[in-house]
Amino acid sequence: MKQYSRSTRVGEQMLRDISRFFEKELADQIPGMVTFTHVKMSADLQNATVYYSYLSKKSEPDFAQTFLDREKKRIRHEVGRGMKLRRIPEFTFKFDPSIEEGLHIERLLNEIKNDREKH
Repeated sequence: MKQYSRSTRVGEQMLRDISRFFEKELADQIPGMVTFTHVKMSADLQNATVYYSYLSKKSEPDFAQTFLDREKKRIRHEVGRGMKLRRIPEFTFKFDPSIEEGLHIERLLNEIKNDREKH
C-alpha cells in the first residue's frame, strides 16, 4: 500500500474544502464557472498553491484571478476553520489551462471528424 505524505493529504482536504466553500458562498458572484483542480502544498505546510480553471464566454481568466486574489483572505479563513493545523497556509491562486486545452483539442478532433464525414 502506497503511503501519501502529509502535505498531499492536507492538500487534498484543502481542495475539497475550498471547492465546497466556493460553491456555497462565492460561485454566484462571478460569471462563468471556476473549478479548483489541484492544491500543491509546500513540505512545511506553510504555503498552498491552488490551481483553478475558469470557463466563461464573457470574461477572461484574469477576471477570475483578480476575484480570487480579492477573496483570498476570506477563503483562507473559512477553510482554516475546518482544518486541524497549527498554522493555516498562505494561498496563491494559479490558473490551470488544462481544461481549456482539452476543450480546444476536442473541438479540433470534431472538426477533423466532420471533414472526413463530408468527403
